[in-house]
Amino acid sequence: MKVVIDTNVFVSGVFFGGPPGSILEAWQDGRVQLVISQEILAEYVRVGNELATQFPNIDPLPFFEQVVRGAELFDCPPLPIQVCADPDDDKFLACAIAAVHLAS
Repeated sequence: MKVVIDTNVFVSGVFFGGPPGSILEAWQDGRVQLVISQEILAEYVRVGNELATQFPNIDPLPFFEQVVRGAELFDCPPLPIQVCADPDDDKFLACAIAAVHLAS
């Protein structure tokens, strides 16, 4: 199963574990396939690095490297109209649509 993971879920899994950590474990164990775009990866890195300043004992770099090596990267054109209440979230839907269209 292919999944698009929202940035809040991704960084929560990296820094705090819990259910978001279980989602990352499912990806790391190969139970799901992470799909991303360059825009999503950039947001993971930006937000992860911001949190790393607050939690210096946690290094997000290995997670970023694993994403680069193990996630399926899609070129995702922007949606023609805003769909999500937060326009910054449209990139996740655009990535999911691209993954579905290119897989069929």
